[in-house]
Amino acid sequence: MEVEAARRDAATLDPELLQLPELSPGALRENPALAEALYSQWLALPETSKLVNSLIEDAKAGATLNVTGSSASTNAASSGSLPSMFPAGSAPPLSPRSTSGSPRVMRRGSGAGPSSLGSPLKVVSEPVREVIPQFYFKHGRPAPKDLKEQCLSRIDHLFFAGEGLQIQEFRSVTKDICKLPSFFSSVLFKKIDAAGSGTVTRDAFVDYWINDNKITMDTASQIFEILRKPDYNYLTQEDFKPVLKELLATHPGLEFLQGTPEFQERYAETVIYRIFYSINRAGNGHLTLRELKRGNLIAAMQQLDEEEDINKVLRYFSYEHFYVIYCKFWELDTDHDFLIDKENLIRYGNHSLTYRIVDRIFSQVPRKFTSMTEGKMGYEDFVYFILSEEDKSSEPSLEYWFKCIDLDGNGILTTTEMQFFYEEQLHRMECMAQEPVLFEDILCQMIDMIGPENECYFTLRDLKRCKLSGNIFNILFNLNKFMAFETRDPFLIRQERENPTLTEWDRFAHREYIRLSMEEDGEDASNGSGDVWDESLEAPF
Repeated sequence: MEVEAARRDAATLDPELLQLPELSPGALRENPALAEALYSQWLALPETSKLVNSLIEDAKAGATLNVTGSSASTNAASSGSLPSMFPAGSAPPLSPRSTSGSPRVMRRGSGAGPSSLGSPLKVVSEPVREVIPQFYFKHGRPAPKDLKEQCLSRIDHLFFAGEGLQIQEFRSVTKDICKLPSFFSSVLFKKIDAAGSGTVTRDAFVDYWINDNKITMDTASQIFEILRKPDYNYLTQEDFKPVLKELLATHPGLEFLQGTPEFQERYAETVIYRIFYSINRAGNGHLTLRELKRGNLIAAMQQLDEEEDINKVLRYFSYEHFYVIYCKFWELDTDHDFLIDKENLIRYGNHSLTYRIVDRIFSQVPRKFTSMTEGKMGYEDFVYFILSEEDKSSEPSLEYWFKCIDLDGNGILTTTEMQFFYEEQLHRMECMAQEPVLFEDILCQMIDMIGPENECYFTLRDLKRCKLSGNIFNILFNLNKFMAFETRDPFLIRQERENPTLTEWDRFAHREYIRLSMEEDGEDASNGSGDVWDESLEAPF
């Protein structure tokens, strides 16, 4: 019954529709009965029988078969065309063809024509090829023509003599053409002058900076390419030493260190340790391009190149910050062998830390020591410690202390683990005749402060979401800071609100530098005449 109904529907169709130029294969697959009815109807026509017999005879005789047809000849009853399925003159008139607006006409007018195979039942259209511009360049994006011409013009101006430039003359090229901090001049010069001839020619610089597409890279990528060793895809601490060496030799804010090379070396080491502490989040000593781009080192370097007062560059390069770190280490290192043991570290911050947290630090859980001496912490290890201790709001610090408290290393801080560290704090409060705060009460306070996803434990993600999470660690193992948090000095709170851009480390380093400088001034005064009173040593309050 379904086939008969389809045949009745097919009998009302125009012969031109049998060619189905716009009928998609999907439509036929959805209604196979209609396709079968159309095919049966076509085979039943007398003209079709004549056409088939003629083709069979031609095939037997070895003649060339010609079954081509066109839509223009479908209404004519000529050989090779499809026979009409309607009696002569009984075909209904077709709808008038519109020159615009009809989807059928628009599709036919797009350049599609009959298939080269000659089948009137299928119209093949050439797919429109969309040209996608190249977006990946293995060696960097080539410089636009106008940018290249501007750069070449400036290069010709600086390399006017044609004999090349020596290292002391290369500073202007680094700053004016490459737009890099001036203290990259030596390392860039040596990168181009790989043979060590002592001169960089115009052609050598053009080949390295323009032809090698350094000109189109962002500043972080340029610095990364200049500093990294060949065949390495990361930077090490050694790669930064030439830059710090030139900085110490040229920056006006560090001229006073020219006569003390040992402190120049310590300053450079401290800056590098701070860089890797903050940026090398993997903690493996391999600074990748991605880490360099995500950090704020490039902005700090650019500020450093424009600022004569190096202490105003708080990120990484402040000499006052170095002074505080070095002096704190020197105070603890009583035998001055440049190593610290547990008994030395327990004195830090006026004995503010508990023995249990010091034991965890020396078990090298948060970070493996680089001192190569068992049971001893080196200067680099101390830098990581003091940065973590004095600014518990930073992500590296949170990760450092989280590893210390996470006794089983399962990635969560349970109530049992936190109580283990708080027990010593409770005992110290009792020994100091202070009113002890029970762990159950302090746990409720910590949960309210952090708002963890699961109140049964804290995750590192919970701590990173909360700005007050550093106080959790002070509660667990730093009694002095715990008491300070409980009392909350209004003067310090007002200072923090006045300078929201300063970090906890910035405020600590500023206070400690004033204290240390006053102590040094006091020692200088005591070494002079005892009868002279220096009014500057009076208390500021």
